[in-house]
Amino acid sequence: MRRLLLLALVGLGAQLVDGSLGMAYGVTSTTLLLALNTGAASASATVHLAEIGTTLVSGAAHWRFGNVDWAVVRRVGLPGALGAFAGATLLSGLSTATAAPIMSLILLTLGVYVLVRFTVSGLPRGRVGLPLRRRFLGPLGLVAGFVDATGGGGWGPVGTPAILASGRLEPRRVIGSIDTSEFLVAVAASLGFLVGIGSESINFGWVGALLLGGMIAAPIAAWLVRMVPPRVLGSAVGGVIVLTNVRTLLLSDWIAAPAGVRYAVYAAVAAAWAGAVAWSVRQHLADRPVAQVATGDAGSGEPATASS
Repeated sequence: MRRLLLLALVGLGAQLVDGSLGMAYGVTSTTLLLALNTGAASASATVHLAEIGTTLVSGAAHWRFGNVDWAVVRRVGLPGALGAFAGATLLSGLSTATAAPIMSLILLTLGVYVLVRFTVSGLPRGRVGLPLRRRFLGPLGLVAGFVDATGGGGWGPVGTPAILASGRLEPRRVIGSIDTSEFLVAVAASLGFLVGIGSESINFGWVGALLLGGMIAAPIAAWLVRMVPPRVLGSAVGGVIVLTNVRTLLLSDWIAAPAGVRYAVYAAVAAAWAGAVAWSVRQHLADRPVAQVATGDAGSGEPATASS
């Protein structure tokens, strides 16, 4: 019972972060399951089964608060489902030890770009509203879905920074669309795991605990992402990406940094991240009329649509 309560709390916290920043549910939950000596495929399967419910509730909440671009959901989510099914069925025989540092380096670069861009200049208004093309969203969804299934998380960390970096969609719509499309990814990955490892390797009590916590947090997170100013939200997302992928690289065989070095780097990154968020909040308050125009446009204007 104590373990189920812990899993429910982890699900709540992970979904609160995921629903408001567009990432981290899978990474957080899978990390805990692996720490409990769960096999990689079983851990990923457990998380994705729970995500069927959490992403459904989260998507509905984001839709209710006007955070979803349905053209983006369709054109990134369907390829993502294909990638997730392929990744799930291949996970038992696939080693991601080599691929993980490469992906983390790419994501770290995107994270630094997003963090600096939103902190220094705020929301890039010049390109917001321009179409996100199918030839960009399709391959992005395929790769993100495959990484998500094989790594137990990755749909948000891959998809959110890539679309944010394009500057063509409001941050809250990026997060809402990524969270909503993740339902398709979760369903496809779960089917792949059921085909690949069967249901006997999955603890459905753990699935239920993660699901319960996530469903409670989903509406709160969807409301939060609508209320947070875009500039602050962009800085927050960028910091999550940077910190997560710096950790992955320092722990990888490429670097294998000792504990003292790792913690010093984590502290430096966290301090820089906190400073960036504080600066964005300060600039938002100093330039509130401009920020109000931006959020007003987001709430009343038409969302950016994908085009071919």
